[in-house]
Amino acid sequence: MGFAEIFVATHDEALKRAAALESGGDVAGAAVRIPGISDFEVEQLGDLAGTAVHAAGADYELAMVDVTSDALLGVPAAMVRALSELLSYESEGEGNVLDDVAASWAGQDDMPFGVEESRGYVQQLAVLAADVEKSERAGLYVWSV
Repeated sequence: MGFAEIFVATHDEALKRAAALESGGDVAGAAVRIPGISDFEVEQLGDLAGTAVHAAGADYELAMVDVTSDALLGVPAAMVRALSELLSYESEGEGNVLDDVAASWAGQDDMPFGVEESRGYVQQLAVLAADVEKSERAGLYVWSV
């Protein structure tokens, strides 16, 4: 199995990054590369994050960004919000929701990593999502093979 790379970019930057990734070239900029998963597992994380911050049922399905790359997908605003909220969400008696989401994600079928590694990925993705929340033009993108 390949990997999924999640990053913050404008639409044009995302297309350029996707082209570089598809050609095997070097890419610059902050990103989280997760080996052994696809866009499907990223969508699973969105569902788990949404449930954790009491926003279940929103649209967490990644969407094709451009016909030039079927490997480049955009993260919907609802998932960006849910991931971002994992950094600060407080719920009475529920403990650390980010840790809970990471444990649940690691426990999904065929996940190639355990809870500790999952926590690191979820933390990094939540930080990227928070960066998108602060930006007017940037979005969160997933490129997977």
